[in-house]
Amino acid sequence: MSIFNYKQRNNIILVSIIVLGCFLLYALSGLFSSILGAIVLFTIFRPLYVNLVEKKGWNKVLVALLIIFSSLIVIVIPFLSLSIMVVGKISSINIKSLPIEQWTSKIDEFASANLNQPHFAENTLQKLGTFVTELFPSILSSAANIIITLLVLYFLLYFMLTQIREFEAGLLKYAPFREQHALKFAAALRDSTYSNVLGQGIIALTQGALLAMGFYAFKIPDAVFWGVIGAFISFLPVVGAPTLCIPASIILFAQGHTLSGILLLAYGLLFIGNIDNALRMIINKRIANTHPIISVIGVFIGLPLFGILGLVFGPVLLSYFLLLLEIYETNRMAADRLERIRTSPEN
Repeated sequence: MSIFNYKQRNNIILVSIIVLGCFLLYALSGLFSSILGAIVLFTIFRPLYVNLVEKKGWNKVLVALLIIFSSLIVIVIPFLSLSIMVVGKISSINIKSLPIEQWTSKIDEFASANLNQPHFAENTLQKLGTFVTELFPSILSSAANIIITLLVLYFLLYFMLTQIREFEAGLLKYAPFREQHALKFAAALRDSTYSNVLGQGIIALTQGALLAMGFYAFKIPDAVFWGVIGAFISFLPVVGAPTLCIPASIILFAQGHTLSGILLLAYGLLFIGNIDNALRMIINKRIANTHPIISVIGVFIGLPLFGILGLVFGPVLLSYFLLLLEIYETNRMAADRLERIRTSPEN
């Protein structure tokens, strides 16, 4: 006969579940990018899957495979191609052809005289080089990790789509809040994902394209390359693609093209910057409002965890966390109201 009563056995089982769950989470920490990516893609493509399978009667396996193939073509392959192009361009830059030493010496002279930092430019370039190397790691050296991440991501996405009703029923069953709150959380999750991924993606592509066209019009070398860089940093609302027009304008000023420098600076800060604001207003009205603070903090959270993917995953993860806090607060307030009603003198 067991020495534990019914309540003690349940408590032991619960503790065992928590300990084992923590161990499994630790073991799966290397696949967290795949899990989060599968959730993001599932949220984006769920309406399309439901429409094709449940409303038009298409084969669910075929639709799932089409979605996987489409996401590879539209999202993954272009992103990897851009990363390869950026890494290749950075590695092919001929430092000797640029007056880097002349620029750094002048900056160091100014910093030494006014800021008491005699090696300011040199140290800054070294830190920038390290940052860029970590942000855009070698595709060849990380190819195995990329392949494993994508395989696990699409493996999860396939079963999330083909068993969508069972998957969603399981989420509702084990969700730690009421069904109406779970549905509210799902809707907020969808809006947050659309705002952070689709909304920021549209803004990034638009700003990158406008920056490339502007650089090409003003005959700045490697306009497409800088447009790609602008698309990447457009995920940073404080920085953004328009800031790249500042050093480009300085170069034009240094070359004696004063009017071109002024026009390029105005084009970047006024036109591209206002396009950014206009697109954000449209996206916020149609989808959801993601506060710039969430984007900034999310990027600083995501970059150390996911590398360049942290530009997207960081704000998404922070938005999910804030949504959970909101649901918890709603549940706590509801529980307090029920407790007050239950303990009121009238009862």
